[in-house]
Amino acid sequence: MQMSEKVKQVLSMAKDKEVQMVDIKFIDMPGTWQHFSVPMTEFDEGTFTEGLGFDGSSIRGFKAINESDMILIPDPDTAIIDPFCEVPTMSIICNIYDPLTGEKYNRDPRIIAQKAEEYLRETGIADTSYWGPEAEFFIFDSVSFDQNQHSGYYFIDSEEGAWNSGRMEGGPNLGYRPRYKEGYFPVAPVDSMQNLRTEMVLTMQKCGIVVEAQHHEVATAGQAEIDMKFAPLVKMADQLMLFKYIIKNTAVKYGKTATFMPKPLFLDNGSGMHVHQSLWKDGQPLFFDADGYAGLSETALYYIGGILKHAPALSALCNTTTNSFKRLVPGFEAPVSLVYSKRNRSASIRIPMYSNNPKAKRIELRFPDPTCNPYLAFSAMLMAGIDGIQNKIHPGNALEKDMYELTPEEAAEIKSLPVSLEGALKALEADHGFLLKGGVFDKDLLETWIEYKMTREVDAVRKRPHPYEFMLYFDC
Repeated sequence: MQMSEKVKQVLSMAKDKEVQMVDIKFIDMPGTWQHFSVPMTEFDEGTFTEGLGFDGSSIRGFKAINESDMILIPDPDTAIIDPFCEVPTMSIICNIYDPLTGEKYNRDPRIIAQKAEEYLRETGIADTSYWGPEAEFFIFDSVSFDQNQHSGYYFIDSEEGAWNSGRMEGGPNLGYRPRYKEGYFPVAPVDSMQNLRTEMVLTMQKCGIVVEAQHHEVATAGQAEIDMKFAPLVKMADQLMLFKYIIKNTAVKYGKTATFMPKPLFLDNGSGMHVHQSLWKDGQPLFFDADGYAGLSETALYYIGGILKHAPALSALCNTTTNSFKRLVPGFEAPVSLVYSKRNRSASIRIPMYSNNPKAKRIELRFPDPTCNPYLAFSAMLMAGIDGIQNKIHPGNALEKDMYELTPEEAAEIKSLPVSLEGALKALEADHGFLLKGGVFDKDLLETWIEYKMTREVDAVRKRPHPYEFMLYFDC
């Protein structure tokens, strides 16, 4: 189908649905959707070639004020009817271009993801990569927080939170709540979020997202997971942004608030984003070999080798907040150990063993979390895997033992992820050559990413006293 035919289909859909507004969406560098809207009367076939202008200097990580003009080109494949707007509104995702040169903007994460897909095809290794992120999240009833010169605090509450079991005020206390670390799969009324999650799923389906399952997750206080069916890289990154948009807005509709923050609660499970991934060529899966370890092919093992080699650097793009490393604490259940294993969930890479179907053979990278920019994170993982295949980086033997039963000598031989965002950024600074291949990433973007994260997040958090420091040190 030619581009013009796709555009005509989009405009026809808008006419059939009596669309009055078009919501223009794009991704900023840290990974948040930005938008503005135009009347349908100002949106036509020419918009898909001429684009729409915006001020790039006002967007995080983009242009300086003296070079701020930028152009958004809508992608007709992404057009949907927005499920939350009162007035019929078409939502469409855009790529970013420089209006003077006409070139794709090198800091546009979506364009980087497109270049990663193209580079994979150019290598001849595969023609498609499939991605299946499992993004966990919390649904709270309220949250308040502040930080100023003389105070700093946060307060979270959830009717479902185990801490409310002893509540005496505020009406009847019915007592059905998931205990700490016991929220995995209880039925209602302990799981109080079934109807809310179901509405999220139904809304996703209306928007074209194929959903496989939804359930309560391990933590108390409304931790949840909704699983999407795998899709190619750019499409899945688009879907993950829409997924988060639907979850947050559906929660607000119910008078609740949803967060993908990795570690909002102390002493209960955090929210990760296990990322299932595989390579295919000519319609055939490349990760399957009936005679290989856990049914894995040599190609899959080399891909794993590349991921494990570059994992410290990857964590700067897959675990992108200081809060991310509150979840990735060595010695607990967090997948910080750079090993692979079938079925072992304490390894950073798990080989799911649910099916013997070659098409289901994949790897699951367990350390990422949903604060990442999916376009950058998926692209970086793919580039690490490609590097492993190209350089035949074997990951060594799989780890079958329980991580908690290892001797100190055995444990000392296992490499781990960095323990902080600063450490991850330093790892990326030292190891990023694999990302530059094929011009997928460039040094300008990586240097901007490192500088932005160090100054605006690492240094900002480091400068501020933590409430627990008063518990530890006030009486010194």
